[in-house]
Amino acid sequence: MRGAAADALTELEREIDAPGVGLDRLRLVPTPFVPEVRLHLAEDAIVWWARMEAAVGHALPAPYWASAWAGGQALARHLLDHPELAAGRRVLDLAAGSGLVAIAAALAGAAQVTANDIDPYAIAAVTLNARANRVAVDAVGDDLLDSTEADADLVVAGDVFYDRAMADRMLPFLQRAAAGGADVLVGDPGRGHLPADRLTVLANYPVPTTEPSVDSSLRRVQVLRPT
Repeated sequence: MRGAAADALTELEREIDAPGVGLDRLRLVPTPFVPEVRLHLAEDAIVWWARMEAAVGHALPAPYWASAWAGGQALARHLLDHPELAAGRRVLDLAAGSGLVAIAAALAGAAQVTANDIDPYAIAAVTLNARANRVAVDAVGDDLLDSTEADADLVVAGDVFYDRAMADRMLPFLQRAAAGGADVLVGDPGRGHLPADRLTVLANYPVPTTEPSVDSSLRRVQVLRPT
């Protein structure tokens, strides 16, 4: 690991080792809906973000990796409950965030797991979380969405339809991956840009949410695949 991701890893390791408790701390905790997986999560991601930006003196990417998002929790649960989906296969986790789904795939017996995210802090978080769960996950920071091949047997993507720009890039990639022979699974709690008419629902889960700024403590989350 080099460059921005290496710097982010050093910062997160320092955060994890620092003494103290509070809303602005990272804690290694079981994931609510997937307790088999432990993640370094923020007690309050917004408070943590504000403190880190103040400390470094410049803007930082929103710490999506510091929360266990509902779509990722549902996907991870689905993989652990149906390990045959990942066992012995090459798995690509897109917009991996904390690496929750990638780690679940590894625990389910995947032969190779790649977690992809363009945020250097997410790459660092995936590295730390995989280490905490004693699994091998290759964290990659390249933007893969314009590539023509997924180079995986199973592609998983949780919470990726959160805005129009992302949806317009993500759906064609997932469709290309499926056309190329990969199985594709999406986890989504009914976000506004989910292309529901182009996806088939495979499962529904009532998922506890740890996301910031969400009123309900439970969300109905779907696992889907491209039609």
